[in-house]
Amino acid sequence: MVTTPVDLPSYAVEVQLGGRDVGTVVSAIFERRHYHAAFKMVRLYKQPAQMFRRYLTESGDYPFTAQVKTPSGWLALQLFTPHDVLTVNEIFCREDYFAERDDEIVVDFGSNIGISAAYFLSRGPNVHTYLFEPLPANVERLQTNLARFGDRYTLEQVAVGPADGEVEFGWEETGRYGGVGAATGRTIVVASRNSTNVLEELVSRHGRIDVLKVDIEGLEDAVIAGIPPTLARHIRKIYVEYVFGDNPLADTHTLTHYGQIAQFVRLPGI
Repeated sequence: MVTTPVDLPSYAVEVQLGGRDVGTVVSAIFERRHYHAAFKMVRLYKQPAQMFRRYLTESGDYPFTAQVKTPSGWLALQLFTPHDVLTVNEIFCREDYFAERDDEIVVDFGSNIGISAAYFLSRGPNVHTYLFEPLPANVERLQTNLARFGDRYTLEQVAVGPADGEVEFGWEETGRYGGVGAATGRTIVVASRNSTNVLEELVSRHGRIDVLKVDIEGLEDAVIAGIPPTLARHIRKIYVEYVFGDNPLADTHTLTHYGQIAQFVRLPGI
């Protein structure tokens, strides 16, 4: 199937070069994390030249299966748009959500088509992920990408945010840029769960969360602000696609930024 142009929301287009705005491309030249990603692309992809071409030019037919080398062996990921290539590169090569082998209890708010979950699950055989994704099309694709991991993930087809109930969820064809209240031109009503309640339930079940990843397009700040210190102390690492000013978890975690990813790491002795 030949790739056709996809209508994206205004905040995702602007002036584009290879699917990215020109300002982002220019600034990337000076960021070490992108050189790290380029080196990893050569090492981790079975067909690195093809992945470089798809990443830089958005060319190629889709669906397309990418083969990625992981600690659990070669992993096949079905990709549906050039935007999925960006996501694979960000997670597996740039390591936006770096996980270690002993990170076994992972919570993923905004699981999309399962690429981040596949990264976490492929770190080792004892990893279990709890996934939250509201879009039906993304859920179907996620289940395809995670089929090899059997029962090592638990999936809820819901959004997460400040409250339980139902919310209007904006979406577009790539499945990458939607979110609660997003101005994408298309909306559906989806179930929503209170994020703090979810985290409390999982901490009660396991005694800890090793990694919490939050990518929910607009509600990241509210979700992190809703975590009380008594709960945060049980979460080892938190990755949020959001740039914070002050550290909202200063009592329990350090805060650094890796590009647009806020990385919270629990303080020693907590």
